[in-house]
Amino acid sequence: MNYENDIRIDEAALDIEWLEQASLAIKYGKIWADCQKKLTEAEELIKVTKAELIQKANEDPDKCLGIGIKPTGPNIEAYYRTHEKHTKAKKDWVAAQYELNMASVAKNEISFTRKAALEGLVTLHGQQYFAGPSVPRDIEQEREQKEKKVDTGIGKTLTRRTRRAE
Repeated sequence: MNYENDIRIDEAALDIEWLEQASLAIKYGKIWADCQKKLTEAEELIKVTKAELIQKANEDPDKCLGIGIKPTGPNIEAYYRTHEKHTKAKKDWVAAQYELNMASVAKNEISFTRKAALEGLVTLHGQQYFAGPSVPRDIEQEREQKEKKVDTGIGKTLTRRTRRAE
């Protein structure tokens, strides 16, 4: 998933960007669906692991809980929650949840924000906003210069803040 590259719009090729928008939205929708599936599988793995560990604790409490410890609800819960298999399943679930959240953001930004930006650029194009002056502009170069200027300003601000802190 190369979200940062896919979200960019080439202002000089709006027709091509529009043609690619639908397939881009489908691509990120599929990524989101795959992440949703992975999360569901991780949730099921937690349930199965929990059930197996509870069953194991009930079958042989002396081995699982310790000699003489009764297999009560809290004792069994303490056993399975701290078991290596259960904690690994939980970590996998957290990772799957994170991936789903990131995929959801990417899907929505591609499907809605990028689409709205394209619509706005097409409207500007229709109003001959890009008709330009007699001297052609290099929009990409101007954007890069603006980003460098902003980055330089941020760097100076950080330097000033660091010096004040000392």
